[in-house]
This record gives sequence, structure tokens and C-alpha cells, in this order.
Amino acid sequence: MRVEALRGAALEAALDDVARLRIAVFRDWPYLYDGDFAYERRYLEPYRTSPGAIMVGAFDGARLVGAATGTPMEDHADDFAAAFAGTGLDLGDIFYCAESVLLPEYRGRGLGHRFFDLREAHARALGRRFVAFCGVVRPEDHPARPVAYRPLDGFWRARGYAPLPGVVAHFGWKDVGEAEETRKPLQFWIRELT
Repeated sequence: MRVEALRGAALEAALDDVARLRIAVFRDWPYLYDGDFAYERRYLEPYRTSPGAIMVGAFDGARLVGAATGTPMEDHADDFAAAFAGTGLDLGDIFYCAESVLLPEYRGRGLGHRFFDLREAHARALGRRFVAFCGVVRPEDHPARPVAYRPLDGFWRARGYAPLPGVVAHFGWKDVGEAEETRKPLQFWIRELT
């Protein structure tokens, strides 16, 4: 296994593999995302165009088995500006950690920590004061919720993140088994870098 931070052309070359990982991993709870490759290519476009973008890849040999991405928050301003309105936070002070996706058979090896470590180091290098990410909020009684599901809240809190009260974005996607796209709330979590 190797974990590597990619930028520029190396990042761009890995984006189709990131798209495949997103489709595979986010199909499971809690995202239940019924993804398609064309949408993924459009969604990942900011990583091609942002000079501050990073992708941290976990490789088993040459195969990408996990990925975590991030960009300066202003590269996502259209999506997130409304959620942050009224917080007093300047989007220019925030680095946004987007997806962290890892195939199930590679979990529990510390790769999630490496994903955050490298993205936080990159955020510091860019002079960012905060790092933020968001996670989907599903009802406790959702019929697709696995009985043994354990949320990542404890992992995130141990890394110094906390939910940002009232800062919720809404995004639409089609759930597995559903005919139509519906909007879901995504709660922002944030930490101040030291």
C-alpha cells in the first residue's frame, strides 16, 4: 500500500478512477447514491481547474483503492455560500475536504487518518485557517439503515472536528432503488488548524 498526494496533471490523470470509487463506495449507506459516470466527470471538474486542488490516493500496487479530495472553499462557493451565510466565516479562510472514499476491504488500516493528515497539511501550506467537510444526514429510522451501522462522528471528533450549528447544504441525487432525485441535507463539520 502507498498513500500519495497528487496535484496538477497527476491528479487529473486519476480522476476517472476517483469517479469509479465514488460510484462504488457512495452506493452504500448512508449516501445510497445511484451514480453515473457522466455526472461524476462533471462533478469532479473543479479538481481539473483549481490550482489549489489536491487528491490523496491510496494505491494497492497501481490500483487506486481509496481517494480523498479537497480544494479551497471558494472553488465550491456556488454550492456552499448559502450554507455559510451568516456564520461570519470568510470562505477564503476555509479549505474544503470533499469526499473520502475507500473500498471496504481496505478500511481499518489508518488510511482515513492519512487522508486527513495530507489534506490538512495542504490546507496549511495554502494559508487556510479552517478545514471543513460535510456529511449526509439521514433519519435514524431510515429503512435502509444497516443495524450494525456505526457513524464516523467519533473519528471526526477525535481529529478535532465539530458540527457547525445551522450550516447545512442541500444536494440532490437519486437514491438506489428510487426513480427520482431528491434533495438531502449535508451537515458541515469544521476545525481550526493550529
